Amino acid sequence: MTAQRIYVSGRVQRVGYRDWAVRLAKQLGVRGWVRNLNDGRVELLAEGDDEALTSLTEALREGPPMAVVDHVEAFQTAGDKHAKGFTKRFTA
Repeated sequence: MTAQRIYVSGRVQRVGYRDWAVRLAKQLGVRGWVRNLNDGRVELLAEGDDEALTSLTEALREGPPMAVVDHVEAFQTAGDKHAKGFTKRFTA
């Protein structure tokens, strides 16, 4: 299992991005969470196999229909050992 912290910038808040990301991550079998940041970005902590994380990151670059993604940054990180499924968190 690999874990990544992913930051997505652009018009990604108030467009259903987090709900869309939760559905996508669950379809791919990825564990972790997604939340809005006060600076307008969306942050994800995603844990799964390399193929699933690559698929997730590629899809995050497109986003849901109303989103406009400008940039996606992904960094290797430690996973969340307590994560069950994939959840939406409150704004940080």
